[in-house]
Amino acid sequence: MLSPMIEPRSYFDGASGKLHGEDVLVSTKVLGQLAGVFADAEAFAAMDPSTVVYHVEMQQRTEEGTAGGLFFGTSFLRPGKVGNEYNMTRGHFHSRRECAEYYWCIRGTGALIMMNEARETWAEILEPGSLHYIPGQAAHRLVNTGDAELAVGACWPSDAGHDYDSINTAGFSARLLEINGNPTLIADSER
Repeated sequence: MLSPMIEPRSYFDGASGKLHGEDVLVSTKVLGQLAGVFADAEAFAAMDPSTVVYHVEMQQRTEEGTAGGLFFGTSFLRPGKVGNEYNMTRGHFHSRRECAEYYWCIRGTGALIMMNEARETWAEILEPGSLHYIPGQAAHRLVNTGDAELAVGACWPSDAGHDYDSINTAGFSARLLEINGNPTLIADSER
């Protein structure tokens, strides 16, 4: 016997990146939660710590750590800078280092910064429609280089996990700074 058609449990707006419906979780990060992420400590201290830098809307249809599942979400990163360093996400490795991930830019402009375990760092330009494969063993973070909100979709394994501690301890080996009006990737040792 066939079962009846089932109504969708959730929706994704392809133009905005917004999610709504069942199982949608929202996580917001304010500037005060990003202490130590930005290089210019003086500029950071002068800013309002309650300023929203980014939020993530995601759907977890299975428990975190479940093998074979997928998570889906969108990161919304506001424009702005701390000193001459663009707003960015904290960045992370996956706890299961071999896990890869896909990002795609929905709207806005920015960069995806990646760093391997040998601390070699590179950046890919984010623009509407661009698709980005993040290989296993690569830390990754989003940076908004534009004047409007950056929205980036993501899909990753439900058992990948997030290792923020490695980045909190050692950081990325390069930073994306505005130099002469242009986004420029600079080795952290050259700042």
